Amino acid sequence: MKLELDLPDSALSALRQAPEELSACLRLMAAAKLYEVGHLSQERAAELSGLSRQKFQLALSSLGVSPFQGVEDDLAAH
Repeated sequence: MKLELDLPDSALSALRQAPEELSACLRLMAAAKLYEVGHLSQERAAELSGLSRQKFQLALSSLGVSPFQGVEDDLAAH
């Protein structure tokens, strides 16, 4: 599936990214947030981001998102 966004040129200029770079960045950020709030599993979020699961885990760390979402709750329940 393809999704299109209309973004102002000023946004691209401000971010100093080529459209392809911005696309990859937005995919990663959306996937990380959807994972963080529990809407996607780590596997599906990695798939959305276009990264391997291992690279997605590393990217989560750089974005300040724990790769262990829900693990604390699971441990506390036992």
